[in-house]
Amino acid sequence: MPIQRRVLLPAALALLSAPAFAQSWPDRAIRLIVPVAPGGSLDPLARLIARHLSDTLGQPVVVENIAGAGGNIAFEQVARARPDGHTLLVGWDSLAINPAIFPRVSYDPLRDYAPIIQTVRTAQILVVRNALPAATLADFVALTRQSAITLGSPGNGSIGHLAAEMLKKRAGAEWTHVPYRGGGPALQDLIAGHIDAVFLTLPAATEHLRGGRIRALGVTTATRSPALPDVPTFIESGLTGFEVVSWQGILAPAGTDATIIGRLNAEIRRILAEPAVAAQLAAQGFEPIGGTPAALADRLAQDVPRWPAIVREAGAQLD
Repeated sequence: MPIQRRVLLPAALALLSAPAFAQSWPDRAIRLIVPVAPGGSLDPLARLIARHLSDTLGQPVVVENIAGAGGNIAFEQVARARPDGHTLLVGWDSLAINPAIFPRVSYDPLRDYAPIIQTVRTAQILVVRNALPAATLADFVALTRQSAITLGSPGNGSIGHLAAEMLKKRAGAEWTHVPYRGGGPALQDLIAGHIDAVFLTLPAATEHLRGGRIRALGVTTATRSPALPDVPTFIESGLTGFEVVSWQGILAPAGTDATIIGRLNAEIRRILAEPAVAAQLAAQGFEPIGGTPAALADRLAQDVPRWPAIVREAGAQLD
């Protein structure tokens, strides 16, 4: 056989087999990796999507929580997983932020993943334990200068941690930062009175706020959330331009077949557009997004170079 044919034949066979591979997908359970402990806002949304995808794809979609290192453990695992469509990642803003926060990460947010879809965006919210004598954001800032305050976050390098550092720098507040392995454990310690305050994504706190177990002092979006219309924005409270928006999305390892990516995008877009799902997400404080894989790729391409300057200004880099 001529050398040219020997070289081209394997490549041609690979191209012919790719559609067959995609058509047989999924042939077993799909792992949906959530990079935080159960109980935060990432977890319920992941389980909602997993339940609907299981029905549509005919294979179980199993949510697996892998917490630690601000999401880096999960991010690294998915980046190195086989790109066969059976391992997916619930990514969020920390995927773009962590390279600016941590001195070394072993994944590249722009090269090591195949974006599938941006699912939602939402505000960060500052909540405090009921017994804390602070009714407004200004009260809270003043109290931090007078008393030993503990403020939790979903983890070192999380967007909640970053929002807290931005508030500290902008308002001259003081506290001891207590990082957790996700928003759920931080929220439980707040309710129990073990910490004084915490920055969370808004959906993680809505149920407990409505139940009166904690109190909210402000949201970090430019306008108030329809889910909690009585909670003022940080901008209304005097911090001009203070805006921090969280997003979530689904990604696969780089190299995952484009047919699989397209199928997942279409299915998740359909799920997000279902009236019952959209209403449930809105009531929790999520804004459903949807869109194409390219739109999520653009979101990452904009965020990754944006965060280093913000992190440096906030003094949030870790050693």
